[in-house]
Amino acid sequence: MPKYRRILLKFSGEALMGKVSYGIDPEMAQQIAQELQELNSMGIEIGLVIGGGNIFRGAGLAAAGMDRVTADHMGMLATVMNALALQDALERFNVFCRVMSAIRINEVCEDYIRRRAIRHLEKGRLVIFAAGTGNPFFTTDTAASLRAIEIGAELLIKATKVDGIYSADPLINPNAQFFPKLNYDQVIEHKLAVMDATAIIMCRDHSLPLRIFDMYKAGALTRIIKGEDVGTLVA
Repeated sequence: MPKYRRILLKFSGEALMGKVSYGIDPEMAQQIAQELQELNSMGIEIGLVIGGGNIFRGAGLAAAGMDRVTADHMGMLATVMNALALQDALERFNVFCRVMSAIRINEVCEDYIRRRAIRHLEKGRLVIFAAGTGNPFFTTDTAASLRAIEIGAELLIKATKVDGIYSADPLINPNAQFFPKLNYDQVIEHKLAVMDATAIIMCRDHSLPLRIFDMYKAGALTRIIKGEDVGTLVA
């Protein structure tokens, strides 16, 4: 029996890279879509925010000398491309899906309107929120927190390459300490780089629980929805 009725998932753009070094790996998109289809068939209302780092990362382009606002706008467009790719993969599994963009690009997807997004969810459609918040200087992590709060999600789930929050990167430091549960202030105080501070503060101020898990562990997402203690909970 699912514990949650409505969730918001945050995937990095790199999640779609799979075995390729740049761009979108169709096999990885299908793998993600298949797991989402299983949740959708359980009646879970799913919102999704995806980054664009596999194509363009605004902060990285700005660091290389590009105007930050221009770079962030390019990053937003990259998230739209990823959203459309994932929509295509989901529709191959017969999942009704809508892409809603925070910037006007309605030749290829819908404009983001909160009430329409909630209506899509109520009708069983998976909604992918693209283009971040629509504003430069804000990350897709912040967009995920914002959209989760706006749609009344019961849980924000962030997919990563590791199975939760550690004191350091466990892929680099094998002695890093694993934290099964933290509060928001601990994440901010110890600068645990799981989401940016703005995203964490929004979760804290709206009492939105956040769970971090390893996206490459088969079945982990379904176990979270059923209420199992997977990854790290920030609450």
